[in-house]
Amino acid sequence: MSTISPETALVYTMVLVSACDGDMTDSELNRMTFAVGGLPCFASYDKNRLLADSEACTQMLQEDEGLDAVIGLIAEAIDQYHGDLVYAVACEVAAADGHLSQEELRILELIRHELGIDRLTAAAIERGAAARRKSFAVPA
Repeated sequence: MSTISPETALVYTMVLVSACDGDMTDSELNRMTFAVGGLPCFASYDKNRLLADSEACTQMLQEDEGLDAVIGLIAEAIDQYHGDLVYAVACEVAAADGHLSQEELRILELIRHELGIDRLTAAAIERGAAARRKSFAVPA
């Protein structure tokens, strides 16, 4: 049995991706709030826990071996069937500010590897996240 719920593991995933480059942007925080408020996977999650779960993850990440601990908790809480969901949520947060840093790319790679997401599935999820960021405005 896991020490955290699958929903908390998703929150940890979003915090991990957002915090990995040292800058949790407003767009990333908004995307996290939107996910918790709107995705079916959070239907049974107590939205009042978001701040506490986010702070617990942030605190853990500041400890020695914190990254490994958070990744381990996420992997422990998520069954093989839901790995793609975790990766999709991670990609949504990473893409939220329109820029992927090297740190975010590395974290996505760690998540993909730890959860056993094959490269084809990962590419499809990444493409979907990129497509959802598009608008009809002409790029400069």
